[in-house]
Amino acid sequence: QVQLVESGGGLVQPGGSLRLSCAASGMIFSINTMGWYRQAPGKARELVASITSAGRINYVDSVKGRFTISRDNAKNTVSLQMNGLKPEDTAVYYCNAFMRQYISSVGTDYWGKGTLVTVSS
Repeated sequence: QVQLVESGGGLVQPGGSLRLSCAASGMIFSINTMGWYRQAPGKARELVASITSAGRINYVDSVKGRFTISRDNAKNTVSLQMNGLKPEDTAVYYCNAFMRQYISSVGTDYWGKGTLVTVSS
């Protein structure tokens, strides 16, 4: 069984910073892409940032220059440093990993339970 556990959400004022972390554990053969998605009330879930095992990074336009994703392949962790937070960043943030549990497995998406980020004065 695989688990993704997020931490680091909370309440922050506009312009503030938060750091989200996610650790994958369990039977893991390899992890291709790790990333962060978010879902605001009444809106669809959207990709915020992703990083491949080779270090290729992708950001949604609305967070470029403010958010930084990083990854530790040896520890199966991914982090999201969020600076210059805006009220529109308020959402539940989900950790995602596309991985293979065994050498014979096909790749599968795994999700954390989510952590709430609220940006408000």
